[in-house]
Amino acid sequence: MKLFNGKRQLQQELEQARQQLADLRAEVDAAESKGRTFEELIDVLGVKSHSGSVVTHKSALQVAAVFACVSLISGAIASIPLKVYQRKANGIREESDNHPLLLKLCLEPSPMVTALVFWETLITDMLLDGNAYAVIDRDLNGRVRRLIYVNPASVNVRLVEGDLSYIVAISADREQLPRATKNDIAFVGFYPSDILHFPGVGWNGKTGMSVIKSAALNSVGNALSADQFTGLYFKQGISSPGYLKFPQKLTKEQFEMMREYWKSHIVGAEQAHLPPIITEGGEFAPLKIKADDVQLLETRKFQVLDIARIFGVPPHMIGAQETTTSWGTGIEQQSIGFVRYTLRPHLTRIEQELNRKLFRNHQYFSEFDVNALLRGDIKARNEAHQIALGGNQNPGWKTVNEIRREENLKPIDNGDTLYQPLTGETSENVQTDEPDSEESKNLRNPGTIQ
Repeated sequence: MKLFNGKRQLQQELEQARQQLADLRAEVDAAESKGRTFEELIDVLGVKSHSGSVVTHKSALQVAAVFACVSLISGAIASIPLKVYQRKANGIREESDNHPLLLKLCLEPSPMVTALVFWETLITDMLLDGNAYAVIDRDLNGRVRRLIYVNPASVNVRLVEGDLSYIVAISADREQLPRATKNDIAFVGFYPSDILHFPGVGWNGKTGMSVIKSAALNSVGNALSADQFTGLYFKQGISSPGYLKFPQKLTKEQFEMMREYWKSHIVGAEQAHLPPIITEGGEFAPLKIKADDVQLLETRKFQVLDIARIFGVPPHMIGAQETTTSWGTGIEQQSIGFVRYTLRPHLTRIEQELNRKLFRNHQYFSEFDVNALLRGDIKARNEAHQIALGGNQNPGWKTVNEIRREENLKPIDNGDTLYQPLTGETSENVQTDEPDSEESKNLRNPGTIQ
């Protein structure tokens, strides 16, 4: 008997699996009939949260807190200057202003997109989907011609004999990849050296972990459900939910007629304050459930804090003004904390991937200049520049032209001399606090013309 019941339960589970597969195929067929792209078909297969809302890349960005966190991080990283340096002897490095990759990294990765949009899109994919990809298109001599963005949904990463292999599916309306055909959907394979892969947290040997399908799944799903509940609450347009009760049983025709009347004349924001007309001795019985009872406002506030915590963003930086930060006071200290604890891991991840795949000659490397985000106000910068220049018997460690370059000013003559305090011996081309010998004579004999 137990064996029979077990077999029947197994058959039921198989039948449910077949039904789910049939529903999935029907959904994909419906999507294909609407002309969706390959990436959009993949995005249909979202993950359902505990609240019932399906979380995908697109639906996650409909949550204000997620959009604020992603746009803040991706916009900040995309706006940081990415520079190329050359290693010199004795650990000295020199900025390379004419390196051929500088144009691809900082201005135009490909003819279709600017560098800011390119990096902003890659960071968004890395934050939400856990992976970001860009194909490295090289010429016959191995020089990089362009960097082509690839949607993470169209990439399949495989482990073949201990090495990664990337299978990219493209459609005809996308930017043409090297070795791709002109079919509607073509599958192109790439070696690891030919594709930039920026995985997020949770590396499993092939890909990073999708945040919206793991840590942020239920937080984003709850936020979507809360938004939907709020929209429906105001859409109904009634101050209090309830039900209609009648002293006698209604016929099916009366029931349908009353429902249609209520939907067309009572429900909705435009009819919110119109008095209902109920016949047949019926009356409206309100339910004692309000938005305050379900703590909707508190729930929405908590979701903002939870989503900000997941992305590592201080809540006050996405508009949660009632919160505080332990990163210090003032914009400068908060900016330092944001760069150090939020942006620095992402920046290092990007730098290491670029340096190991784009620069065949390890004499060159790229690095983000975070000083652009750490600049204080004018008063603080001037005080820092004064200390860097030196004076009052303190040696300088920056020249005038170096500081003028940081402030986007033109260099001046004799501005490349580093200040050295007077130590009893003077040498040529060294700035000191003491006047030169000719000036000393004039000061001792002001009335004498030398």
